Amino acid sequence: MTRSRAYGGLVSELTVRYYAQRASAGLIITEGTQPSVIGQGYLDTPGLHSAEQVAAWRKVTDAVHAEGGRIFVQIMHGGRVGHPVLYPDGALPMAPSAIASGERLYTPDGMLEHPTPREMTLDDIERTIDDHVASAHNAVEAGFDGVELHGANGYLIHQFLADGANLRTDGYGGPAENRIRFAVELVRAVGDAIGFHRLGIRLSPGNTANGITESDPAELYTTLARALAAYDLAYVHVMETGSRAVAPLIRAEWPGVLILNPHPSPPDAPVTPDAGARDLTEGLADAISLARYWLANPDLPARVRAGGPYNEADPATFYGGDHRGYTDYSTASESGHSPS
Repeated sequence: MTRSRAYGGLVSELTVRYYAQRASAGLIITEGTQPSVIGQGYLDTPGLHSAEQVAAWRKVTDAVHAEGGRIFVQIMHGGRVGHPVLYPDGALPMAPSAIASGERLYTPDGMLEHPTPREMTLDDIERTIDDHVASAHNAVEAGFDGVELHGANGYLIHQFLADGANLRTDGYGGPAENRIRFAVELVRAVGDAIGFHRLGIRLSPGNTANGITESDPAELYTTLARALAAYDLAYVHVMETGSRAVAPLIRAEWPGVLILNPHPSPPDAPVTPDAGARDLTEGLADAISLARYWLANPDLPARVRAGGPYNEADPATFYGGDHRGYTDYSTASESGHSPS
């Protein structure tokens, strides 16, 4: 989850502590991390496109590994979810088509409307794929166990997938088999570079975040799942957003490991450990991802085994700030509880 504490695009010693505290997870998937300058979508998010950023992230991975954990970096290109104030040259963000998100960027000086992005040329697409490959190489150098491509929540990959954001008339637009092309080319290029066993992808069928609309999520994501089945990825990670219509279809087409963030109906948020356990038992997923519970409970596996209690996350400290609401959540033992 984005925490907006990477000032200057660099993770800090506080970040090291944050992830090390949560090393008991089966797998940590980091906050969204931009593969290039133009890929940044929010203030104070980390990058993985410079030697300084690689060195900073290496402290995180070393700390997680020292605690026995595993960690993938989530590479996230914002696409049209960006703003000229984020980029040194004041450039427009770029996207599959010149369609604004309709959303806004938070800044210390107030909310700014996302501008209409520049439509990507074929050279832009090739360069962006190269940026992801370079960032994946950096991830390996930084000690990450693997990479997750963020194809959800209205960011660049999702923008290519969604017919409401992708009005292209070339080989990257139109029918579903064209709109999945960018995602599949990214998977193939990054997998060839670092090994498919080190690569996952995150998807969120039907998600309307950041102005996304999809007229055909069932067709779109079954088409994508069939294409991904040609690659021996570490996993496909599906985030539900109030509907169970598509996750079972992906499960039927995708033969590998499926991680699910279960949210089958609008009231089911945030995702609870109990809901995740049901979906594991029923065979819909091989693993469950939890976000807000991990944010507030650094010893979450112990708490799950004990049936709680759970710390409540403080929304006022989600984005930006210091250690408060970041590394100061107590473990059960520190709170006077003793999960077994």
